[in-house]
Amino acid sequence: KKRKRGRALPRHDLGRDEFVKQVYHWKEQYGARITGQLRRLGCSLDWSREVFTMDAPRAASVTAAFRQFHADGLIYRDVRLTNWCCQLRSGISDIEVDYEDLEKPKRLTVPGHPKDKTYVFGRIWSFAYKVDGSEEEVVIATTRPETMLGDVAVAVHPDDPRYKQLHGRTLVHPFVERKLRIITDSTLVDMSFGTGAVKVTPAHDANDFACGRRHGLDEITIFTDDGKIADGCGSFSGMMRFEARVAVLAELKARGLFRGEADNKMRLGVCSRTGDVIEPMLKPQWWVDCSGMAKRATDAVRSGELKIMPKEHEKTWYGWLDNIRDWCVSRQLWWGHRIPAYFPTVNGVEVPVVVASSMDEALALVAEREGCALSEVSVVQDEDVLDTWFSSGLFPFSCLGWPDTDAPDYKAWHPTTLLETGQDILFFWVARMVMCSLHLTNTLPFTEVYLHAMVRDKRGRKMSKSLGNVIDPLEVIDGVSLGDLLGKLDAGNIDAKELVAAKKMNEEEYPQGIPECGSDALRFGLLSHCGQGRDVNLDINRVVAYRNFGNKLWNATRFAFLYFDPAQQPGSNVAPQAPFRPAALPVSMRLVSDAESEPKVDLPLLADAWILSRLAKATKAVNELLAAYEISAAAAATYDFWYRELCDVYLESIKPVMMLDSSNVADAATKHTTQTVLHACLHYGLRLLHPFMPYVTEELFQRLAMLAGQPRTSIMLAPFPRPGAVAVWDNAEAEAAMDLVTKLAGSIRSIRATYLKGSLEKHAPEVYIIARDAKAAALVRSQAETIAALARSSQAPPPAAIHLVAGDCQPPRRCATEIIDSTLEVHVMLLGLIDLSREVARLHKEKAAVEGRIDKLKGKMDMPEYSTKCKPQQQEEDRLKVLAMEGEISSLNKAISQFEAAS
Repeated sequence: KKRKRGRALPRHDLGRDEFVKQVYHWKEQYGARITGQLRRLGCSLDWSREVFTMDAPRAASVTAAFRQFHADGLIYRDVRLTNWCCQLRSGISDIEVDYEDLEKPKRLTVPGHPKDKTYVFGRIWSFAYKVDGSEEEVVIATTRPETMLGDVAVAVHPDDPRYKQLHGRTLVHPFVERKLRIITDSTLVDMSFGTGAVKVTPAHDANDFACGRRHGLDEITIFTDDGKIADGCGSFSGMMRFEARVAVLAELKARGLFRGEADNKMRLGVCSRTGDVIEPMLKPQWWVDCSGMAKRATDAVRSGELKIMPKEHEKTWYGWLDNIRDWCVSRQLWWGHRIPAYFPTVNGVEVPVVVASSMDEALALVAEREGCALSEVSVVQDEDVLDTWFSSGLFPFSCLGWPDTDAPDYKAWHPTTLLETGQDILFFWVARMVMCSLHLTNTLPFTEVYLHAMVRDKRGRKMSKSLGNVIDPLEVIDGVSLGDLLGKLDAGNIDAKELVAAKKMNEEEYPQGIPECGSDALRFGLLSHCGQGRDVNLDINRVVAYRNFGNKLWNATRFAFLYFDPAQQPGSNVAPQAPFRPAALPVSMRLVSDAESEPKVDLPLLADAWILSRLAKATKAVNELLAAYEISAAAAATYDFWYRELCDVYLESIKPVMMLDSSNVADAATKHTTQTVLHACLHYGLRLLHPFMPYVTEELFQRLAMLAGQPRTSIMLAPFPRPGAVAVWDNAEAEAAMDLVTKLAGSIRSIRATYLKGSLEKHAPEVYIIARDAKAAALVRSQAETIAALARSSQAPPPAAIHLVAGDCQPPRRCATEIIDSTLEVHVMLLGLIDLSREVARLHKEKAAVEGRIDKLKGKMDMPEYSTKCKPQQQEEDRLKVLAMEGEISSLNKAISQFEAAS
């Protein structure tokens, strides 16, 4: 396509050898792009084992497979109807045909035809054939009027009384010197449909082909390989096929034979590679009988020997393989493995085809078979090449040395365990690998198939060059300007009309280009949205969000490194201490209760026990989710541990501990325990996160090792965290206690965010907590410092003090209050900070504004036409907006009540 756009010679004018040479040149120039992208994305593979499916060892495997299939009677050559692409000038297999269901007429451009013309599909036209020697006529209907040039008969039902008198008669073709037989066929004809008469074109329709074979009809091909009308079709010869459609209809009208037209729902087949309308054509092709292999493939899944994930794809696996048709494997192309078949002659007389590994072997085989001298034999190799999926179907074992079953790699690695690939090539590749391996090696190529989601654009559209929405991963990793994006479109293969739309789409989607996101952010963005059975709608803004997560991870971990030597923190007055070295962690760090006294916390650092428990749960969850191939859920579990627990809670909660004076023996021991816990969290956490974000975790892991005086080694060589190693840290009591602490701190932050805004944001208020439960009161008393640390924000300092109020007492008046439950309340003192009467007036005004927005939106939703004219998605958005604003009203009412009570 690119050569054509560049006005280079067509391949048939260029010649086979020169064309193949140029394709190899293109391969050398661009073939490493995909592997380069994989390397940049952090795929850690044995690149020394990279092979090319067209190299010599793979070519030997292909020849051996073809010979074996042929020897077993599964590969044969036959003249049959083929899905013909006129742009490729080649047949294609059934699964390379895309279908568009037309509910109503549609005008389309067709490759190879004038670009400024369109042709209508989804219509049915009627015309008459005159009965030879009579004024009678038979009216037929067709969606492909141009094919009437290849009609050889008209079929009627043998029991149809309308045509009894015409049995055995002939019809006159209006455009060619041909008489059409009137035949009876109860299989082809439904006499209740239309006129009950069906035109028969055996060379261009599957049903007609079968009918023609039943009746011994001629098979007349009316199209050339490139889609023109062939010789022998009168004045229409040489026209492109859909130009001929227009001309045939016009001539039928001119001769008074046209009888009408109507809309007709239809299924239009187009080539998945070129977009050309598929033409059924009679061609000699090589076919593979897949029936036996397909049964073995389905039996393997039904028995559980082969597992397909997600499981819902089993239905499509069975649907295709249980109804499989023979596979057309020959292609009338030049790029590919040439079919190892030879057409021989003996003394100039054609003899049956022979399959051989080389021309010399073919000559010898023919001489032996025909009982003649070698000098009497000549052979010509088949010009066709094999379907690319033929060699790909052999890949699981051809890359290991097959057909040499004694090859070390083959003996060591075949069969393998897991295939991970896209769900869109379940039939193109996966089924064929399974069938080929079962037949040629008598074993499955793998025991599990994981089908990943398809990456689409953020609107859910398939990425397509014609849409201009294909995203190069390197452009997301490195960033790209809008100008460069548009320049790439100009240099590509997009047609002129499609180019305008593609540029517009890029200008709308990326007005500032694509920002640099890095490999880790792109990996995490893809993995976090690839839920089983769901496509990934890739929104660059989401990838940017994960870039921000990567930045937070980097900054938070680097900041955590300072905790190993607080003297290095800006503004620290702590004296330098000895280099940190992690120690063994306590096996048990639990809350305890003395039955004879009030409940208490028997460890000063609840946060340590809590974060280790959360790490144990995260490790267990990630391992289980990865084992179940729930990749997105595993990514979410690592994200939550790092972002919401380690960074947002733990690092904040241990700040007071990290400022303890290490010259005090007890404080030094407390600090070292927390440092050891922090080291464990970072060490385990980085290893958990590494499969999702390999680059940043590699860098931080090596820095952590250096900081702790440990040997510097790659994180890839470290064992992945296993649940059994950390199960002892699971601590339900610590988690319940820390949950209460974070709720209290969250309530304080919420009240401060609501009332202490602007210049008051940096005010440190007095906080009063009512805890009516003795255990909760003990927890507040022991964890007041942690609550205060978590109640601060980037702008707001910790509260001035946290006071525990006895359950039967009341806090001071003029506090803002948040009730957590029946036993726990948070009160933040606002006396002297805000004018309560003015605040009440402001809140009433804000409430009125929100109520106005609600009334306006509800008024729109109550209109009679709302439910019918408004899209369901918009209706749901409006409903959620109302709920959100009603929640806002509730919060405002609560605040107003509090201030009015305090006034």
